[in-house]
Amino acid sequence: MTASNANLGERSRPSASAVIAPQPPTASGVSAWLDRQSRHLFIMPAVIMILIFSIFPLIASAILALSRVRLKAGGYNIRFVGFQNFEKQIFGSEQFHFLGTFKGMSLLGWSVSIIVGALLVWWLITYCRGKVWIPGLIGRMITAGVLFGITLLYAATLFSGTQFGTLGVTLFYVFVGCTIQFLIGLGLAFLCAQPIKGRTFFRVVFFLPLMITPIGIGYAFRMLADTTKGPFSPVWQWFGLGDFAWASDPWAARIFIVVGDSWQWIPFIFVVLLAALENVSKDQVEAGYVDGASGWQIFREITWPQIAPVAATVMLIRVIEAFKLVDLPNIMTAGGPGIATESMTLHAFFAWRAPDLAQSAAISYLLLFVTVVLCVSFFNLVVLKRRAAMAS
Repeated sequence: MTASNANLGERSRPSASAVIAPQPPTASGVSAWLDRQSRHLFIMPAVIMILIFSIFPLIASAILALSRVRLKAGGYNIRFVGFQNFEKQIFGSEQFHFLGTFKGMSLLGWSVSIIVGALLVWWLITYCRGKVWIPGLIGRMITAGVLFGITLLYAATLFSGTQFGTLGVTLFYVFVGCTIQFLIGLGLAFLCAQPIKGRTFFRVVFFLPLMITPIGIGYAFRMLADTTKGPFSPVWQWFGLGDFAWASDPWAARIFIVVGDSWQWIPFIFVVLLAALENVSKDQVEAGYVDGASGWQIFREITWPQIAPVAATVMLIRVIEAFKLVDLPNIMTAGGPGIATESMTLHAFFAWRAPDLAQSAAISYLLLFVTVVLCVSFFNLVVLKRRAAMAS
C-alpha cells in the first residue's frame, strides 16, 4: 500500500517543464528589431549632428591645410601642396610670426636648455627602470620632445633678447594665466568654505564675471586700462603713469590681457573647487585639529589629497579653453603692438580674414597638435595619477 502511494505521488508530481511559467510571445520582424535597437536609435540624431558639425569641418580643414587656395571668379582654386603650409610656418617666411625671431642663443638660453633637457632625460630613465609599457614610453617620449622644443623656443627668443611668436604668446597665456587663476580661485574657494559671515554674498559676487561675454569683458578692461580718460585715470596719474601707453608695451599689454582673462575665468575655478572643498570629510579635519595639527598641515595632508582629482580636472578644462583665447587680445590690442599679444587662434583668424584659408587651417592644426599633446600628457600624468591614488 505504501509503495503504491509512493508511485502515485511520483506520477502526480509535475515535471520540470511543467513548473516553468510560459514565456510571453515575442515580437517578430521589424518590431523586434526596433526593440533591440531602440537605444541606438535614440542617440543616433545626436551622433549625426556631432559628425556633421565636428568631424566634417575637421576633415575639410585638413584638406585646406594640405592645399593652396586661391580666389577665382565664382569660387576657389584648390591645389594640393602637401606640407608646404606647415613648412612655411615653421621654417619659411612665416617663422617669425609663428615661432619668433632667432638670432642665436645666449648663455642663459643654453643653460636653461641643458637643465631642462637633463631633467627630461632623467624622467625618462626613471620610468624605464620600472615596469615599462611601450605605449606609455612612446607617450612620454612625445611629451618630453614637445616640452624640450618649447624650452628651446623660449631659450632662443625670450632668454636671448628676441621676440617670440604667436606660439610663445599662447603658451604664456596658458601657463602663466592658468597658474594665476588656479591659485586665486583656490584661495577664494578656501575662504568662502570657512564659516564666515556673508559668505553666500561673496559666492554670488565671485561668480558674476563668468556670466559676462568675453567681448564685454574685453571692452570693459580696455576702458578700465585707459590711463588718460578711463575711470581709474586719477589713480594712474597719482602713480605717475598718466602718460603710460600700456598698449604699446609688449609685456604690459600681455599682462593686461592675462588680468582680464583671469577676471573672467577665476569664478569657474572658484565654483568647482568650492564644491570640492565642501565635500571634504569634516570628521578627518576635526580629528586633525584634535591631534594638534596646524591649518597648513590639515590642508596638505587631508584637504588637498581629497580635492586634488577635482583640481586636476578643472585645470585640464581651463587649459583647453586657454589655448582658444581670441576675444580679449583681439578687442584690447588687436594682437599688438606688432604681434606681441597675438595668440595662435587670433593668428589663424587674421589669416582667414586675409583671406588665406590654407595658412589659417595649417595654424589651426599646429594649435591642435600642441593642445592635444600637452592636454593628453597632463591628463595621463596628473589627472589619472590622482584618481588612481584616491582609488588606492
